[in-house]
Amino acid sequence: MQSAMFLALQHNCSTMEKNASLCPSKEEKKGKMKKTLMKDWKARLSYFLQNSSSSTNAKANKKGPQKACFRPSPEEAQLWSETFDELLASKYGLAAFRAFLKSEFCEENIDFWLACEDFKKIKSPQKLNTKAKKIYNDFIEREAPKEINIDFQTKNTIAQNLNEATHTCFSVAQKRVYSLMENNSYPRFLESEFYQELCKKPSISREPQAT
Repeated sequence: MQSAMFLALQHNCSTMEKNASLCPSKEEKKGKMKKTLMKDWKARLSYFLQNSSSSTNAKANKKGPQKACFRPSPEEAQLWSETFDELLASKYGLAAFRAFLKSEFCEENIDFWLACEDFKKIKSPQKLNTKAKKIYNDFIEREAPKEINIDFQTKNTIAQNLNEATHTCFSVAQKRVYSLMENNSYPRFLESEFYQELCKKPSISREPQAT
């Protein structure tokens, strides 16, 4: 009886050891997930940069030929670290930052900020109201497709002003989202692997001298 129990226990232990070896640890899972996210982020960034450049070149070709450029120079990329505004002012920087936010599942912040920037340029009162309602539906209301993280009081104030929208409708919310990106996402972006790679100058290979 005891020998049978011992054999059963030994079998269970060996089975557990085998399963443990087959199942990856939490650290391995995190490592694989990080690599997958990084690979996906780089692919998205490359896509954004190429699309941005292609669009610019297509417009420029109507006026004259222009040399294609699918990524910023190291000098331009280094400027992004000076201020957050410097990053947002660059079309490549903006594309890179949005790709980074997408990898962190919070691209709604930059999308909202950009929507607010476009909103402030609208001159027609009718279009202003229409655009205000769209921004509210997309970013502000509860369970919106791209709901941003702002307090209830700010959301309520925006909702009350929708029928008579002004250019300052979303000012408070935009400032809070800007501050959130500047103080949290922006520092992480500057420390990211891909940004560091963009800042590196390409190494110049030297040809061997003839003897």
